[in-house]
Amino acid sequence: MSIHPDLIAPCGMNCALCVAYQFREKDLNKLGYHRTYCPGCISRGKHCTFTGGLCEQLANGTIRFCHECELFPCPRLKRLDKRYRTKYDMSMIANQQMMKEQGIQAFLASQEAKWSCPTCGDIICTHMHMCLECNRQRLNKKTTRHTG
Repeated sequence: MSIHPDLIAPCGMNCALCVAYQFREKDLNKLGYHRTYCPGCISRGKHCTFTGGLCEQLANGTIRFCHECELFPCPRLKRLDKRYRTKYDMSMIANQQMMKEQGIQAFLASQEAKWSCPTCGDIICTHMHMCLECNRQRLNKKTTRHTG
């Protein structure tokens, strides 16, 4: 498994872990699932799909990551971080701090170590709390979106 730096969203989310991104990469809807596909925040050609409209610096490309902002962490990022820590065992603020202190390559290496499936080596989905490669039979085909 190798995570590309463009899959790290400005908020610190690793898009490779996202259910909508993984469903797209694996093209799981062709197997009867009904989920929205997502190519990742940065690969869409926008600066940030989640907070870009609410953050002028992200919207105009002044900063690449939230930790580059003087207001880091802003209230919106704090709310997002709290939800992800509670529901998905992932902290955008901690991700941002690691990128700032250790650099993007160290962060990517830590993500690969933390989120690799011990069985097949694929990426564990943070929203589903499982490897979608090894646990495909456990997925609910009627589920249409995640609540991230």
